[in-house]
Amino acid sequence: MTTEQVRAGRAEAAIPTWPPYAALVLGVFAVSTAAIFIRLAQSNEAPSLVLAAARMSVAALALTPVVLLRHRAELRRIAFDDLKWALVAGGALGVHFATWISSLEYTAVVNSVTIVTTAPLWVALASPLVLREAISRRTAVGITVALGGGLIVGLSGAAGAPPTRHDPLLGNGLALVGAWAAAVYFLLGRRLRARLSVTLYIWLVYSTAAILLVGVVAAAGQPVAGFGADTYLWMVLLGLVPQLIGHSALNFALGYFPAAYVSLVVLGEPIGSGLLAIFFLGEWPVPLQLGGTALVLIGIALATLERPVGKRASAR
Repeated sequence: MTTEQVRAGRAEAAIPTWPPYAALVLGVFAVSTAAIFIRLAQSNEAPSLVLAAARMSVAALALTPVVLLRHRAELRRIAFDDLKWALVAGGALGVHFATWISSLEYTAVVNSVTIVTTAPLWVALASPLVLREAISRRTAVGITVALGGGLIVGLSGAAGAPPTRHDPLLGNGLALVGAWAAAVYFLLGRRLRARLSVTLYIWLVYSTAAILLVGVVAAAGQPVAGFGADTYLWMVLLGLVPQLIGHSALNFALGYFPAAYVSLVVLGEPIGSGLLAIFFLGEWPVPLQLGGTALVLIGIALATLERPVGKRASAR
């Protein structure tokens, strides 16, 4: 085999089976459905913590056969340090969903989703120290513009009627805690995806979050039975579409892009969720929310001009 053939073979092996840009687009679209499924289930009096536990449990159970059949060898040889941090990431993910899903009981979909996706601010602040990833000037400008738009959306007033009570201060505060937890999750994911396959990594963090949330639900004595069939349907869809498809696609992208870049693109979620809320919940945005949404789009456009850092992790 010639040197050129060897190089060609390596280049072919480096090409992902699912292009990272496509994964980002699919991921943002899928996660945008989450708030709608949650609101539909909450309207049938399903507790938020039960929804969070169901979301993670469905996703973890769906992945378990794949891990046991195809990734047992990788699971057996996983380093203790990697396992430890994967469990921490799973705990952060559990906190993220517990607080964010609860926020949707008290504030509008657009406000909640916009605030929870301010995670790029905290990721950008921590990335240079934690991940040694420098933030370019263009990415910094994109973050500033997008977060400025997100701030306008979050402060522009609530549209629609939350299922529990109208309490924007509580709802927005819970969403902010969810954003901090998401930032921790993104940062740890960026570090671990350099050494673990995407399937094994997401199974570890989803399973950890599921066990944590099921334990909280049991300790709180919240009901898990007696709901209508449509409520259980929303729970299953919540675990399959935004979680298994959406977050798995974003975790795949973390193997190819800096954490700040991925988390910034996820700022497109409020736009998708806002559009879906119009059609399914009748929550029409107010003018300031539309202006803020436009700034979010501009910020994402600025950031997407930044070239990816290249393949850094296993895409298995």
